[in-house]
Amino acid sequence: MLSSFFRRPLPAYNIGLIYNSNELSPAMTESIRLPASTLKPSTVALPGSKSISNRTLLLAALSDNVCEIHSLLKSDDTDRMLEALDKLGVHIESLPEGRLKVHGTGGRFPNQTSDLFLGNAGTAFRPLTAALAVLGGDYHLHGVPRMHERPIGDLVDALRIVGADVQYLGNENYPPLQIGKRKDNGERVIPIKGNVSSQFLTALLMALPLTGQAFEIHMVGELISKPYIDITLKLMAQFGVGIINEDYRVFKIPAGAKYHAPEHLYVEGDASSASYFLGAGLIAGTPIRVTGIGAHSIQGDVAFARELEKIGADVIWGENFVEISRPADRKIQAFDLDANHIPDAAMTLAIIALATKQPCTLRNIGSWRVKETDRIAAMATELRKLGAEVIEEAEAIHITPPETLTSDAVIDTYDDHRMAMCFSLASLLGIPVIINDPKCTHKTFPDYFQVFASLTN
Repeated sequence: MLSSFFRRPLPAYNIGLIYNSNELSPAMTESIRLPASTLKPSTVALPGSKSISNRTLLLAALSDNVCEIHSLLKSDDTDRMLEALDKLGVHIESLPEGRLKVHGTGGRFPNQTSDLFLGNAGTAFRPLTAALAVLGGDYHLHGVPRMHERPIGDLVDALRIVGADVQYLGNENYPPLQIGKRKDNGERVIPIKGNVSSQFLTALLMALPLTGQAFEIHMVGELISKPYIDITLKLMAQFGVGIINEDYRVFKIPAGAKYHAPEHLYVEGDASSASYFLGAGLIAGTPIRVTGIGAHSIQGDVAFARELEKIGADVIWGENFVEISRPADRKIQAFDLDANHIPDAAMTLAIIALATKQPCTLRNIGSWRVKETDRIAAMATELRKLGAEVIEEAEAIHITPPETLTSDAVIDTYDDHRMAMCFSLASLLGIPVIINDPKCTHKTFPDYFQVFASLTN
């Protein structure tokens, strides 16, 4: 029988925090030291999916009715989306138990002029850019310095084809952006590249129905991260807009489409966040169950569990849970994986590679380069601090674990939530590890380190 985990704040001293002030508050920390630890059998309730949360908020805001959203992720990224929708004139009510009631605007935001700060939230910045460009108005979109280093040119090029007025205020092909009024030029076929970020296609798919016109989107080259497009299409269908998907090459948007929200919508747990706990269960050989996702999840990152199964995990799939374990006498196998289908969860495999004691490779992960940081370069740098030999390629990383891991390595996180959460697993490999800037997990999982500490002995 697995023990239940009830999320609660833990005393700071339980997780080896390093403070630069006398105030004992995790918010005030600059580093956290995780001691070498073992796991106890546990169940973890996942926070809501970031990808689903921000897509759902935008679609609900653009619907012609009212939608009550349950289990929405509370994080920096969703806060930025909520702030933007508020500035755009969307009425959103806060209800008990974290529920939100979104009063849809019928496909046109009340405020035609807004200055929108979106932090480093790509799942807010890209779809809002497309929606506002299609609707037209006077909008200034900007974010933190890293957001201004994340390319958006392919999306802007596609929007300009249909008459959108989008101007770069800094470097060409990068935010910040100024959006003006769109002039419909009659163009209904839009080519777009899909090899940098699937969020560009997601943004177009969600925005174009607002015109009421039929469109075709044609992919140029290979589309990466197809499972994230599946999330978009399935959510749009729940909001009454069906898209014809012709083998991920052509997407057809029907004329006369309008968003109509379900009365209640429940956000799935975050499958990418699940990867840290599932990976922990594999490394430690301890049963770990995550709830909020299951066998029929719409998120592609649930495939991470299937990849763990290939390298030594036992996996149980339920309707609302995934459970992972590994017999003590079964070694974790080395891998050479094309990880295009699980780009975010694949980061966790880079740490699991250390547990195999053999060379491992992750391929087709070029999208890592344009995330919150250059994740290939960052991962290579920080793995080397643990003693690993790492070869970095444009779209791949090769990892050879050391015979003995370096104790008390100080891991930089680059303001990237996934770097911090990934490297927490190093503490299950028999060494303490120090994680700088742990608060960066607020982007998707604000209490991650408290939850992680609750699983350890």
